[in-house]
Amino acid sequence: MKFLAILPAAALMTAPAIAGPYVNIESNTGFSGSNYQQTVIDNHVGYEGEISDTADYYVQAGPALVLKDGQPLTTELSGKAGVNLEVSEKVGIYKEVSFLTGAQSDYGIKAGVKYTF
Repeated sequence: MKFLAILPAAALMTAPAIAGPYVNIESNTGFSGSNYQQTVIDNHVGYEGEISDTADYYVQAGPALVLKDGQPLTTELSGKAGVNLEVSEKVGIYKEVSFLTGAQSDYGIKAGVKYTF
């Protein structure tokens, strides 16, 4: 009987991740030396999915609350998109592009390699 009781939990633990929509709230605070510059709080709705057995993607966007030092709160639009590629069982490569609108729009590009022990 114990086997039947734990069977649903075991099935959930081995089920593959389901692609689809998600919500991501992220806070990023910037400094120049020890001087506080700003905090940006992204409030994103996104979607993720598989490209192939070894690659997946994500896209997300939404309002960003921008709190610059000494200035009133503003709301801008921010977003990001990325790709993750599994090179081997222990090595993955990722790439991300991001943006933030405003008086001076910001754009970013991130790339990296992740090694899992």
